[in-house]
Amino acid sequence: MKTLKARLAKSLKNGYLLEGDDLFLFDKALAMIKKACNITMEDFNFTRFDDDNFSVEKFLDATEVMPLIDNKRLILLKNITKITPSDIKKIATYFNSPVASTVVVIYDFENKFSLLKNIVEFVDCKRFDQNLFKAVVVSELKKFGKQISEDGAQTLLEYSNGYLTKAMNEIEKLAFYDPSSQLITRIMVQDVAIKDKEFVVFELTEALGQKNVDKAISLASLLSKEQGIMALVSNHFRRMFFVSITDGSDSELASQLGIKEYAVKKLRQQSKNFSKMQLKKIFSLIDEVDYKIKSGQMLSENAFNFLVLKILFI
Repeated sequence: MKTLKARLAKSLKNGYLLEGDDLFLFDKALAMIKKACNITMEDFNFTRFDDDNFSVEKFLDATEVMPLIDNKRLILLKNITKITPSDIKKIATYFNSPVASTVVVIYDFENKFSLLKNIVEFVDCKRFDQNLFKAVVVSELKKFGKQISEDGAQTLLEYSNGYLTKAMNEIEKLAFYDPSSQLITRIMVQDVAIKDKEFVVFELTEALGQKNVDKAISLASLLSKEQGIMALVSNHFRRMFFVSITDGSDSELASQLGIKEYAVKKLRQQSKNFSKMQLKKIFSLIDEVDYKIKSGQMLSENAFNFLVLKILFI
């Protein structure tokens, strides 16, 4: 994603595969590609496919349609999950000899199209590092005539868990929060921004490690009805256990876990609140609770509260 603008300036390709976890970056990349295509007749020259209207035959037919007035025609494949390996192969074959006037962009959230990675132009839409995240936030706020303090930007990064998609949802609220102030502060972010679930899990883990019973129970109550929260907490502790017992640099562990170096640093910090023996017991406890959920011995909500209480007293 960082190099896409430069690559588009050099040449416009016939296919772009977008993979990652930040929807804002997917949409930003699409906007850049669309601009490079110089499409003025969008109703005629921009076709979208999703699970509701996609078939490989319809897609291939669409690639053959010539653009009207414009020089390029843009096709977007977005949220395509109902696709077979045979369909992927047909699409790959198409790119061996694509229609020159057609540009295809694929949003691949679930890595369904990985076979195309070496065939079309790849765009990495994973979350940016801290510095790039903050630079984008500063740039967006500048459009409103606003600035943000360093600790305000850091707090927004943490609350958004590094997702620009989530940060963008907060920026307009922050921009109009206090018309009399040009500077957005940490306190303003804390007052306005909604915390990402993963950040609340981080807060819960911190409270558990420090044996802050009241805060841990309060956060557990807040999270208990959230869908998928058990998996988030389990995954967080599994990663922390891995970081605590594995040698290697932050970058090496980040690569192995598929997360940012910043996240590894946070996991290292939190792991200091637990002994290796405690983390090993928590790791075993998570497996035990997971088994009880899958075997029907525990409801997921009850299991989550049970897990939190058990960790408090390990």
